[in-house]
Amino acid sequence: MKVVILAGGKGTRLAEFTRSIPKPMVPVGSKPILDHIIKYYMKFGFNDFIIASGYKHSIINNYFRNKKISAKIEVINTGVETLTGTRLKKLEDKLKRTFMLTYGDGLSNVNLKKLLYFHKKSKKKITLTAVHPPARFGELTISGRVVTKFEEKPQLQKGWINGGFFVVEPEFLKFIGKKNEMLERSPLTKAVISKNLAAYKHKGFWFCMDTLRDKKVLDKMIRNKKSPWLK
Repeated sequence: MKVVILAGGKGTRLAEFTRSIPKPMVPVGSKPILDHIIKYYMKFGFNDFIIASGYKHSIINNYFRNKKISAKIEVINTGVETLTGTRLKKLEDKLKRTFMLTYGDGLSNVNLKKLLYFHKKSKKKITLTAVHPPARFGELTISGRVVTKFEEKPQLQKGWINGGFFVVEPEFLKFIGKKNEMLERSPLTKAVISKNLAAYKHKGFWFCMDTLRDKKVLDKMIRNKKSPWLK
């Protein structure tokens, strides 16, 4: 089964790095976050990847062309200004069967086999992984005047958001129009209206690297050997 990773955006909120490299190549620990994502899928037996690149395509392409890895990785330049939906639509000729899809900046410990099983049982055209977002600030547990626990950006227990880690049927691509459009707007809205969007609820770890602060949180997890996606 193919795994598509959307990796073409500019990542302007990580400008400290993305002036010179694309966001999916920003390191978490010693390896690009894209490398972590691929290795996570490989843990579950997925080894056929399409990376939908755009901004600074050549950096991603050269990295994987020169990397020894026991997986097939095809890097396709889908355009610098292309939005996520159209980026996926440009790969339509290569996506004739059920495929996995995710963003090139998010990490999780979601069980991908259970996700796939859930999707097949749902009989929907697309399944997303619904997650609780991390809090914007650290959370304190206080007893009297003493802090008994400090947790950096814990997962909230209320509300669900789109965490990526999709399973998609080729028929879903018909929901993406000819104009440059975001996956998260018209295409997913059409799936909702036609009752073709399922949500797999994941209550475990999920984290999206949007800012320098986010990167530092992930780096700290690596240093402290508390990175859930590596376990």
